[in-house]
Amino acid sequence: MATLFETTRIKSMTLPNRFVRSATWEGMAENDGSCSTRLLDLTARLARGGVGLIITGHAYVSPEGQAGPWQIGVHTDGMVHGLGKLAEEAHRAGGKIALQLAHAGCYAPTALTGMKAVGPSPGMPGRTPECREMSGEEIGAVCEAFGRAAARAKSAGFDAVQIHAAHGYLLSEFLSPFYNRRNDGYGSSADNRARIVLEVLAGVRDAVGDGYPVLIKLNSEDFVDGGLTVDDMLRVSSMLEAAGIDAIEMSGGTIFASGEYSSIRQGDPCSPEKEVYYRAAAVRFKGQIGVPLMLVGGIRSYEVAEELVDSGTADYISLCRPLIREQGLVNRWRGGDRSRATCLSENACRGPLLKGEGLQCALDRG
Repeated sequence: MATLFETTRIKSMTLPNRFVRSATWEGMAENDGSCSTRLLDLTARLARGGVGLIITGHAYVSPEGQAGPWQIGVHTDGMVHGLGKLAEEAHRAGGKIALQLAHAGCYAPTALTGMKAVGPSPGMPGRTPECREMSGEEIGAVCEAFGRAAARAKSAGFDAVQIHAAHGYLLSEFLSPFYNRRNDGYGSSADNRARIVLEVLAGVRDAVGDGYPVLIKLNSEDFVDGGLTVDDMLRVSSMLEAAGIDAIEMSGGTIFASGEYSSIRQGDPCSPEKEVYYRAAAVRFKGQIGVPLMLVGGIRSYEVAEELVDSGTADYISLCRPLIREQGLVNRWRGGDRSRATCLSENACRGPLLKGEGLQCALDRG
């Protein structure tokens, strides 16, 4: 069997293949952030579809960090029961599942949370939403919230957790000099800007123990003037490796960026040459960092995925939008039908999401 379908292991987690479902906002939770039947059904379909590891949509770790409506939450102990059902659904269908832990930072909608958004620095009018600068005490509280959320995830039966530090949300904002204009120990240098991320990792590790897999999602770069660069990412990755992270998923772009370099790029990468948005950054990563790399962004073809793993450019292939349209894509490829994913990356799936109808491919709705 091809390398893509080898069994691998990350700490206590054994994975049947190298395909990962990358996190996205499903818009299927209840209004209070608890799991719904729709979310359970989607998880079961993904697990039955053959993906090696399912990473959930971003789960907010504290009330002011909620990013949008119908978002899954892990902010209270009351969420554990429903989250346990989510993990159980994945396991019943033969899958493995990680809970993504997140805080929206300056992109948290005040109208939804009832609280003013917070970030590393005050918002920039016309460029970012209004928010206030976090105090040192608030930074410590957020780090503690991530740790408590990780403990809840482990208690609920998840096989791993992933820290969301990409796409312009709170931890990404601290890493990025575009958002982070602080002059204290959490700003200025790359090492200072990474401080909160390392403190979150330390808190999560204390909560779940040494043997439990802790992953993180990082930007390859922000693609905005004055934002996180590839060199910054490599420095942060090196620090995370030294601190004991178990795998890094590489993405790119932010909510602020638009068009070609958005965190949600539009336009079908219709040839192998146009696939793999962050290949160059991945090559540099693998040349310097020993932590397993999960690579997401524009991968649509089995042959491209195979080449990425066989060449050592990535250790795992993360797929997001292709699995919105085809939850059974991995099994299709495994069964011998190696035609490319049918996702066209036109982002029409966001239409139903914004209407409260949940994640679905709009092209298949007729």
